[in-house]
Amino acid sequence: MSDYADLLSVAERAVARAAEMMRHRSPGALTAKGDRDFASQLDYEVEREVHAFLRDATPEIGFLGEEDGVHGAGEMQWVLDPIDGTANFVRGIPLCAVSLGLLHDDAAVLGVIELPFLGNRYAAAHGSGATVNGKPIRVSATNRLNDAIVAIGDYAVGAGADAKNRMRLALTARLAEEVQRVRMTGTAALDLAWLAEGRIDAALTLSNHPWDMTGGTAIAREAGAVVVDRDGSSHSPRSSMTLGITPALAEQVLELINEVAPSG
Repeated sequence: MSDYADLLSVAERAVARAAEMMRHRSPGALTAKGDRDFASQLDYEVEREVHAFLRDATPEIGFLGEEDGVHGAGEMQWVLDPIDGTANFVRGIPLCAVSLGLLHDDAAVLGVIELPFLGNRYAAAHGSGATVNGKPIRVSATNRLNDAIVAIGDYAVGAGADAKNRMRLALTARLAEEVQRVRMTGTAALDLAWLAEGRIDAALTLSNHPWDMTGGTAIAREAGAVVVDRDGSSHSPRSSMTLGITPALAEQVLELINEVAPSG
């Protein structure tokens, strides 16, 4: 298949199933994944339900899920975060999402993100624009840092967290000096969706996991955002960071990041 728009309805049906499960089922037992990191029973249940649906609907497309890993291979691959923001979900905080994306030769070409407790579904396919609940969306026109609302990704946990967080804390401090407000929602998918909708002006995550980023990258780009690595190169699954920015602020934000974390 080469017409990504034809796959959008498949992706939306898959995500709708996942969101319904989140709205009506409890998290269940928690499984430790490392220092201060865990998955809920529902993470696994959602992933397996979505994988089964997509396997039946698009058997020629591979699958990567956060919890169970890779299934199948090919030029295209579905990429799923069954519950992005599990820590929020488990505590009853409504900032959590289902994020489904499609990679074609490492390019994010389609995305669907649903916020089950906020009533919004974001969708995009390459060349078709981005929508929320079927209505077109566009990034903000903000062009000054002191007018910007910027979301930053969670602080690191686990091995090497102290070193990683020195950079995150330094960036937070510099942002606090320059921008209107800094936000940390706890879900990269939501950050990228809100960037696409113009609710925030930048979504900065100093790491990169495909399940967190693929769907949101596709949606943000179709809404006009710049999504790049720390050196300004186009974002891919191999990037070290995921920096989504409204275009008029891209140069300023990248300069600020390189002040606190010079590349090379």
